[in-house]
Amino acid sequence: MSVALDSFSVHHLPDFVRTTTFRWTASAFACCILLFSAFVYWEAAAYMLTKIDASITEEILAIAGDPPDRQLSAIDDRLSQDPRRIKLAGLFGPDGHRIAGNLESLPSGLNVDAPVQTAAVVRIDQRGHEKETVRAIARRLPSGKVLVIARSIDELKELAEVVARTLLLGLPLALGLGLAIGMVLSVRVQNRVVELNALVRRIVAGDLRQRLPTQGLEHPFDKLAVIANGMLDEIETLVHEMAGVGNEIAHDLRTPLTRVRLHLERGRASAKTTEQWETIADRAIGGLDQALSLITALLRIAEIEHSHRLAGFGDVALADLIREVGDLYEPIAEDKRITLRVTSKDDATVRGDRDLLLEAVANLVDNALKFTPAGGCVELALVHGRNESIVRITDTGPGIGENEREVVTRRFYRSDKSRNTFGVGLGLSLVAAIVKLHGFHLSLTTGPGCVAEIVCALPSV
Repeated sequence: MSVALDSFSVHHLPDFVRTTTFRWTASAFACCILLFSAFVYWEAAAYMLTKIDASITEEILAIAGDPPDRQLSAIDDRLSQDPRRIKLAGLFGPDGHRIAGNLESLPSGLNVDAPVQTAAVVRIDQRGHEKETVRAIARRLPSGKVLVIARSIDELKELAEVVARTLLLGLPLALGLGLAIGMVLSVRVQNRVVELNALVRRIVAGDLRQRLPTQGLEHPFDKLAVIANGMLDEIETLVHEMAGVGNEIAHDLRTPLTRVRLHLERGRASAKTTEQWETIADRAIGGLDQALSLITALLRIAEIEHSHRLAGFGDVALADLIREVGDLYEPIAEDKRITLRVTSKDDATVRGDRDLLLEAVANLVDNALKFTPAGGCVELALVHGRNESIVRITDTGPGIGENEREVVTRRFYRSDKSRNTFGVGLGLSLVAAIVKLHGFHLSLTTGPGCVAEIVCALPSV
């Protein structure tokens, strides 16, 4: 029955009382008060013992230095000026019998001519015999007698009692203060957690626009919220991309597949000769190749975005890379009557995957040649920035509109200028994925004459 009542009472306590913050705060305050009291007592006791030892050492030296006829009166003077009954002294003969003082006998175990020690003695005075624990020191005089000077340590017991009374009076107040602070902290944390739980439930329910609140402080909750919000931003972007990718893939695949089907239907109805069937088959193969190119490009982007190529990173000489791209596209530029210039004012080396970087630069040069009219110019240059090397591709084509700069790197996006050119709208998406994988930056200018730059951060030495 009692167990059931205890369980009931625990489960019906306020939520903040059952939180770890509240329990730890209350416990920490109680422990701090106890430790502080013990520290105060230990320091005070050590200080008092030091003062007692110094005092009785000084007294024994003074009495021992007196002439023999003055030693007895010095002992009597010391004991007569002791209303609190804390001083003890004794002069004993060579055979151990008491000559003077209020010590019944030479304390057993007390080393002579040694530093101050703790000893058990028997006091004798008008009140009779009384056992005490004292701090005592003994010296053998030139006459063979033994002088003992001692002092009661009952003051330490009184000190302990004072500390205990202070603790009994102060501990409830400290505990009350600790409980109040623990309650405030716990309620604040609990309210924050309740708020976060509500937000997380809405996010789990599909409202990805929600973000965890921050207070602009260097608080663990704020740091966690910033990380979580960044993760939510990325998730929201990916979800929106995934929601549109399916429709975009279906749309872009439907066109070449529909074209293939129409060619095959018309060919079946009209083809009569082997040459006609071969022409129809070639067209069908071309349409299927376009669909396969689309799928291959998508898989390529997915592979890069998931960082499957990080293990292949090594040193890449950018100057050699852009010269190789220039050699690759020079014949294409000549066929289109476009001037292709390749210049290198830097010989920097970066960490990366050479094949992927080559593919990214080649895609940008291919785009520049595709949209530059005959008689125009495309320049591929490697220049040195402040702490980076820049691969810059400049053309004299129509360029990118201001309203397109943020969308041209999206998958399947094709501007009005590229509607009549062959492609699936994934070239710049592939470039953006490669640049992001390497931790570089891709920038595109707007207006006539596009300038595309891959800003490559140089490795720290």
